[in-house]
Amino acid sequence: MATEKQVLEALSKIIDPDFHRDIVSLGFVQDLSIDGETVSFTIELTTPACPLSPVFQKQAIDLVGDLPDVGKVRVNMTARKRESRHMSAEQSGLKKVKYILAVSSCKGGVGKSTVAALLAKTLGARGAKVGLLDADIYGPSIPTLFNLHEPGVRATPEQQFLPHEVEGLKLMSFGFLMGDGPAVLRGPMVAQYMQQLLHNVAWGELDYLVIDMPPGTGDIQLTISQSIQIDAAVIVTTPHQLSLTDVRKGIMMFDKVNVPVLGVVENMAYFVCDNCDKKHYLFGEAGGKSLEARFGLETIAQLPITANLSGSLDALSGTTIANETTDVVIRTLGKKILEKPSRPQVEFDAKTVTLTWSDSGKKATVSNAALRRACSCALCVDEMTRAPLLDPKSIPMDIHAEKVGIIGNYAITVDWSDGHNTGFFPYTTILELAGKAGGGCGSGSCGCKG
Repeated sequence: MATEKQVLEALSKIIDPDFHRDIVSLGFVQDLSIDGETVSFTIELTTPACPLSPVFQKQAIDLVGDLPDVGKVRVNMTARKRESRHMSAEQSGLKKVKYILAVSSCKGGVGKSTVAALLAKTLGARGAKVGLLDADIYGPSIPTLFNLHEPGVRATPEQQFLPHEVEGLKLMSFGFLMGDGPAVLRGPMVAQYMQQLLHNVAWGELDYLVIDMPPGTGDIQLTISQSIQIDAAVIVTTPHQLSLTDVRKGIMMFDKVNVPVLGVVENMAYFVCDNCDKKHYLFGEAGGKSLEARFGLETIAQLPITANLSGSLDALSGTTIANETTDVVIRTLGKKILEKPSRPQVEFDAKTVTLTWSDSGKKATVSNAALRRACSCALCVDEMTRAPLLDPKSIPMDIHAEKVGIIGNYAITVDWSDGHNTGFFPYTTILELAGKAGGGCGSGSCGCKG
């Protein structure tokens, strides 16, 4: 009969590609039991419908099944149970929702609603319990995307709205209440309707609720973010500079309400013609790289210009685009849930700014002048051409930071003594500057002199 040690040693050969660690040390293997030739255990992943689930299951069956005296392997794939959700409304219909994912854009017309619907529909097709909330009062898109134009919703005896269901996917939109008529509403009424859509919908038990956020960063967006506990957000943009310029506003908004941003989905990033496999970047190839360099926020997916993304959802379902985009979002969410990254300690004085990571011992020190010159905001770098606008000679000799703030876990903001305060400084930029100065980052892993 196989031993517990042998089984765990076999399972430790399964490496999670997101954490670069084995599933045993990550604590994913639970409830291990051995009954004669039958070995049973549970693999508990971070999120429901994780795309790695079938991969891990097959590897586990093969590895444990190859052990001597093992005749049968039973693997139960499950997801981590979420702690009870904090809600501002006691009877909120969101209480049985495991994860809430916001899909946001800072500018309209970038494909945000299509991406939100793509994620929800793909997750539902994989067997997850999913809801999709259209939170855009003035321009609801979900009725059009799902071809549901008949106004009116049913209610429970407790006077909660019952969401529409399409192939098991639960949908709610203000458009279901108003039909195709315009929403001519003032601010207080909008806030009331928004609270109804957030808390007075009978969602029941859901693995995921995807919220199609209204475009922009105004009162409605803040009301949503402050009224419910959003687990993470994805920002959708296009490579055009007018869209990229507004990404900063979305990052700042979510940071103010403590919502982690998983990354950026860059829609309409490229075009592949019918006669070749080459990607043609109509708006320039540096869009995603520019975002990461300026804000420290990773571009997790690039979507092409294609008829599928402008047509019906049925045509999009099951495509490579839908599956790969959903895979990367859910894997990034799972990584965000499990990892507990430490924010660096920030110290600054008349000459330098220093970041120190206590968990890794990494340290980076940059002179105030060098950091100020590295600012890539719209006042210092041309938004369209990326040509520098800042004259280095204009920086005062005694430039220094008066206030330093941390954005998410990827950048800092600085209020400078010359009055400038609109720049983001990603940790990667600071580590690179420290390396160039010869001070090193304390680890050598970034390519500096360590």
